[in-house]
Amino acid sequence: MSAGMMIELLVAFLLVLTIGYCITLNRRLKRLRNDEEALRATIAELITATEIAERAILGLKATAGDCDKNLSHRLMEAERLASELQYYVSQGEGVVGRLVKISDAVRGGAVAAAAEPQKLAAHAALDRDVEYDRVNSGYRGVSAHAHYEAMEREQSAPLVEAVEKPRNLKDVAAATSERLMAIRQKRGVAA
Repeated sequence: MSAGMMIELLVAFLLVLTIGYCITLNRRLKRLRNDEEALRATIAELITATEIAERAILGLKATAGDCDKNLSHRLMEAERLASELQYYVSQGEGVVGRLVKISDAVRGGAVAAAAEPQKLAAHAALDRDVEYDRVNSGYRGVSAHAHYEAMEREQSAPLVEAVEKPRNLKDVAAATSERLMAIRQKRGVAA
């Protein structure tokens, strides 16, 4: 075989190899084009999903802003109501304190009224002592009389307070009633 023939056989063999490689490369290119189309579809779906997510994020931001405004408004309202409640509680404590003082004064008046017979008996005994002292000695009469006046001052002071307090009880009750009506009207509660 001649050298020319060998070279031609070698070239033919290389051409067959090149054709085989081109066929394989063509198949791979077809697969790549098919994958490219699938990749484009995937990218289009990803872009759509991204746009939907962006819209959802904007919606969430708007909702969060509305919730923040609503929450801050409600917090301010709650703080206002808390301070108003604190005011009403302090007013209620004042009313209760006054009612306790009034009830103590009324009880004191009842005790003083119950002690009235004892007071009269003590006055009668002192009157007898004063009369006895006048007859027998001027010195003891002055002492018994001073003691009688001191006892009178001590026992008369609570009675004046007991007499004035029931009159204030009506005033306190009327003021409390007016306050309750004002609160009910403010809250819109039927009287």
